[in-house]
Amino acid sequence: MQGCARRMRTRARCRGRTRAWSVNFPWRALVITTALLAFAAPSRGSEILIKGGTVVNAEYSVVADVLIRDEIIVAVEPNIQLTGGMQVLDATGKLVMPGGIDPHTHLDMPFMGQVSCDDFASGQRAALAGGTTMHIDFVLPVEHDLLAGLEAWRKKARHGVMDYGFHMAVTSWSDKVSRDMATVAAQGINSFKFFMAYKGSFMVEDDALLRGMERCAALGALAQVHAENGAAVAWGQERVAARGVTAPHGHALSRPAALEDEATGRALRLAGLAGARLYIVHVMSGGAADEIAAARRHGQRVVGETVVSALALTEDSMWDSNFTVAAAHVMSPPIRSTTHRASVRQALAGGVLQIVGTDHAVFNSTQKAAGKEDFRAIPNGVNGIEERLHVVWETMVNSGASTPSDFVRATSTAAARAFNIYPRKGSVAPGSDADVIVLDPSVRHVISAATHHSAVDVNVYEGMEVTGKVVLTLSRGRLVWDGTNLNVTAGSGRFIPMPLFQSSRPDDLGAVVPGTAPTCPSGHRVKHADTQRVATLTYA
Repeated sequence: MQGCARRMRTRARCRGRTRAWSVNFPWRALVITTALLAFAAPSRGSEILIKGGTVVNAEYSVVADVLIRDEIIVAVEPNIQLTGGMQVLDATGKLVMPGGIDPHTHLDMPFMGQVSCDDFASGQRAALAGGTTMHIDFVLPVEHDLLAGLEAWRKKARHGVMDYGFHMAVTSWSDKVSRDMATVAAQGINSFKFFMAYKGSFMVEDDALLRGMERCAALGALAQVHAENGAAVAWGQERVAARGVTAPHGHALSRPAALEDEATGRALRLAGLAGARLYIVHVMSGGAADEIAAARRHGQRVVGETVVSALALTEDSMWDSNFTVAAAHVMSPPIRSTTHRASVRQALAGGVLQIVGTDHAVFNSTQKAAGKEDFRAIPNGVNGIEERLHVVWETMVNSGASTPSDFVRATSTAAARAFNIYPRKGSVAPGSDADVIVLDPSVRHVISAATHHSAVDVNVYEGMEVTGKVVLTLSRGRLVWDGTNLNVTAGSGRFIPMPLFQSSRPDDLGAVVPGTAPTCPSGHRVKHADTQRVATLTYA
């Protein structure tokens, strides 16, 4: 154990990044196995001890206790001694992990004539019940005005109950937009999303995309893209509708994988030209994953995000004879075939894709019915903010494709690294925020709209059986979920600023050559079974 502790301290030094808020504790070995726990919200100044579990981080696992004081983890080590007034949670036989981070949500979002039915209160409650303790929501400009959009989203978030951050969408280009990007970035937003789809509304043309990426590089921000060829999608929709197809499966027919693949490759090449860090959201096709893998082999900095629906579902549901069922599965890019699903799973297991989000944008069956006569009018979006951790555990860990540490990386740590908030988030370690979950790998449960906490009346994972359940969620040191009940306070949400990166230069993209381990200032090489994956996450 002492040797493991020395290695953990070495890794902490290798991160090469400190923060003023951090508590200066030495890094020790961690990772716990959990058990059933009592439900109580500790008062301010109290201590919680999670005892006897296996702490699982992205890099390692270890049997240890976790001591929490107020909102911070202060110790992770074996056999922490009990003191008076300490609340003890028995974690024997269970896994103690960092709370999930969902980097892709759309709460209270106006879209296609509707407004998504989960607001920051209901959506965040659902997230906590599923073990997610932070999410990053997309701010949409108001009539292309970034600052007006930010103010609107701040008002929406006032009713929240957990930590959150913001991305900013850019839907047009002008000198004002360029200036406002700097203003937004100074307020704790380090990522800007560009839509290559939704022609006539959100979509930007290539010249605006390239200028936006260049601006991101200058600011030290992360450029994100929704990669579909918007012009070809509009053409496909017209052709499919002209053939008399009005049902939800017309959505899948009009947006084939080739349009996602092409746009992904184009975005990668433009980002390389602009010298920008790139983040591809919701990768749904094997071809798009191949484009990302090829770019990374050439040293390009790119993060690939898939979503839980791509790992678990197939396009077959859009052919269901029940319109409600079929329409519930309409999202963009579309959920694809079993072949693509297998490719995306393989890409995640192999490190080509690093992050699993949700693209949680939910519309009730009555809202989806707006497109009953025309698939083009169905508001796009599926649920997942509550189901994500459980579905990823079932599809990736229980299948043997991923380890528990891989699971932590994909659902928490990689997002924390990508958005520059690690190790404050995404780690069970001294000095990190006390966002901690306890997962019992033996508990069996069934996902259903009848039991979920979202405001939506359907669930695309309806009837899915999962072995492994989050039985405890702590958010900022507060026990908010005991496996059955939620204990949250409206308005207790907190915005988490995400710092900018060092600005990029086209001649110095910070790329790491695949197959070589990155080094830290002390000269120690970072050890990991997949050095390419570590390099990507470290320098994203």
